[in-house]
Amino acid sequence: MLPQRPAGARLARARRTTRTAAAVSLWEPHLEGAVVAIGNAPTALFHLLELVLDGGPRPAAIVGCPVGFIGAAESKEALASFAVEHGIDIPFVTVRGRRGGSAMTSSALNALAREEE
Repeated sequence: MLPQRPAGARLARARRTTRTAAAVSLWEPHLEGAVVAIGNAPTALFHLLELVLDGGPRPAAIVGCPVGFIGAAESKEALASFAVEHGIDIPFVTVRGRRGGSAMTSSALNALAREEE
């Protein structure tokens, strides 16, 4: 018997998308009012914005700092222009360009969590 694939991997295969984008769909029951942090996967950030645009749950804030050469800068630009382009205003933190990642994302979350900041 073959080992079971995690739910995100099965969903990604069925939807023909990345595992990270599929995993965001699994977050849907928890997104309303949550602070969402994405530090590595531009497709996850793109998918989160698509979910919100399609009437899905609205996070309280988004820390979107995916890193990389493919889609990172574009996903962060989509986040930064989301309110202007779609009229849906969600507070966000990002960094422009290709830089970002888990360390930068967790640093931003830590700064947001400190009352005196």
